[in-house]
This record gives sequence, C-alpha cells and structure tokens, in this order.
Amino acid sequence: MNKQHHLSLLAGLLTLSQPLTAAETKQLPAPNTTGGMPLMEAINNRASGRLYDKNRPVDDQTLSEILWVAWGQNTAGKRTIATARNQQNMALYLLTPTGTWLYKADTNTLQKINDKNLIPHCDTQPFVKDAPIHLLYAAKDDKWGRCHIGSAYQNVYLYATSKGLATVIRGLIDDTALTRELNLPEGERVIAHQTIGWPEKE
Repeated sequence: MNKQHHLSLLAGLLTLSQPLTAAETKQLPAPNTTGGMPLMEAINNRASGRLYDKNRPVDDQTLSEILWVAWGQNTAGKRTIATARNQQNMALYLLTPTGTWLYKADTNTLQKINDKNLIPHCDTQPFVKDAPIHLLYAAKDDKWGRCHIGSAYQNVYLYATSKGLATVIRGLIDDTALTRELNLPEGERVIAHQTIGWPEKE
C-alpha cells in the first residue's frame, strides 16, 4: 500500500468515525384547536389576498396552527384532511430565506432539509416577496395527489379567514426546479405554493 493510498484510507475512516449531525428541528407550539369563526361564516368570507404587511411577522403559534390545519393530526390521530385510500402521501414544506423545512405532523415539528433559499423559484409576481409565510405542497403527480393538496390549502384559506390573515394559492412557480431542489421521489413533484401573511394596512 503506497503512502498516498494509506492517507486517503485513514482520512475516510476518520470521517466515518465522526458522529453524524442530526437534522435541525424546531418544536412548534401546540395548536389551539378551539374557537375561531363559525364555519359557515368563514366559508362565506373566504377570499384570496395578495397584499401583505411585510413589517409584521407571523408568530410561531399562528404558524403552528397554519401547518396543523393543512396537514396535521387531530386528537384521534387522524389527518386534518382526507386522502385517497388513506395514503397520506402529501408533503408540506415551509420556505424561508435561510432554508427549507419539512413539516412533521406526528411530532408537530419542522425539520430542516437544506440551507437553500428556494423562494426565488416562486417569485414570479411582485407581492410574493412581501409574504412572511411560504408553504410548498408536494405529492404524487396524479389526480388524487392534486385533490389532497386542494383539501390542504382550502383548510388554510378557512383558517386564514377566521384569523384575519391574507392568503393565496399559486401555480406560477418553477415547479421543475423546486422538485429537483427537494430531491423528491420519482413520481412526486411540487404542485402548488401558498403565500400567507397579515394583510397590508390601508
């Protein structure tokens, strides 16, 4: 064994012996599942909102409830939306300027999956840059995957209406680039983007 090969092998063994760093996680507050606007009133008042107060962030409690209504688990252990054949094969991501996070419903946590700012892949309209919350929905690219996403973002719409938030669902995104950046399994892709925030003051 030559010296160079020996040093390379040693370096590889040292690398393998280092402890693996766990993915960064963020524990969210427990969602408040009581109160709010009556359902029929929320449906009647639901609307898309594209103007956001860029100086007013969304607090972690509200963020937790947004994620929960979209793709959480209720007290019976059931998802907050129905999925075909109970496949539960949707994924919900939170995009931030400092990284991408995957929502984990069973622990009510966010798991960081990369340090990339993927928001520019969604920034095709002027209002997008002002939104404090960016949700990204991914699923199997078929009619049922798209149905699941529709159920999830409609729940967010109703919650936003009840809470006084503005939101809009969007398809004007670079879904191919986002699918690649998230390294999704074959057959799955990013399908929709949803911006959420406090409405801009008049």
